[in-house]
Amino acid sequence: MTLFQAIVLGLVQGLAELLPISSSAHLALTPYFFGWTDPGLAFDVALHAGTLLALSWYFREEWRRMCISAWRIARSRRVISIDDRLLVYLVVATIPAAVAGVVLDEYAETLFRAPAIMGTTLIVMGAVLWAVDQRSARVRTLSEVRMSDAIIVGLAQVLALVPGVSRSGSTITAGRLLQLDRPTAARFSFLMSMPITLAAVVLKAPEAVRAEGFSLPLLAGVLAAALSSWLAITVLLRYISRHSFGVFAIYRLVLGIVVFATIASRS
Repeated sequence: MTLFQAIVLGLVQGLAELLPISSSAHLALTPYFFGWTDPGLAFDVALHAGTLLALSWYFREEWRRMCISAWRIARSRRVISIDDRLLVYLVVATIPAAVAGVVLDEYAETLFRAPAIMGTTLIVMGAVLWAVDQRSARVRTLSEVRMSDAIIVGLAQVLALVPGVSRSGSTITAGRLLQLDRPTAARFSFLMSMPITLAAVVLKAPEAVRAEGFSLPLLAGVLAAALSSWLAITVLLRYISRHSFGVFAIYRLVLGIVVFATIASRS
């Protein structure tokens, strides 16, 4: 792993993780397209530490309020405020993906990373995102999220174990299907990504460190991921306040076609 490759992969991970275009697919396809050695899932997950830093800083006020809510709930055993409910919903939404991640970890590292699978999921989920986003009303905000929404969006996050589906893509699509407005669907998706990302980093990052050490490429990749993640959050939330997710659906379609063309050219 060269320094240049690590920085490129970090930039790709940070941008693709929070945009609904699948970071796992991009991290697997980038070495495939350029003929680099695939660094593997452990290195990919280690890069998520950068994304976690960006999310933690960007949403620091929300998490500060929810930490206060956690203390209040622990003391009173009651869920009263909007922040209290949001905290409970995020916990509930995290459970399905956490369980599935443990059960399907082996497949996530091997079978699911096949280029043909990623090409298919890029195209299919892009079409689903576009169709749902166009047909869904924009009527509900973050304060109106319900327990049923948390369960459904949490189940949708399980699909992201397959590269090409996109964690943000699947959860945002589920949110839009439930008639959350675009900024709300994105913000809830970003907030619920943090616990599962933290768990993945804690479990997988040591494996990457054992393979790479605290090397300059690894550290540079994490820093690049943090910077590009911050950019992705800022740009996406501003963009979708005025536009649809159509541009991302088109990008997914084009990339999926490129994947299949590349497979055909190498067969």
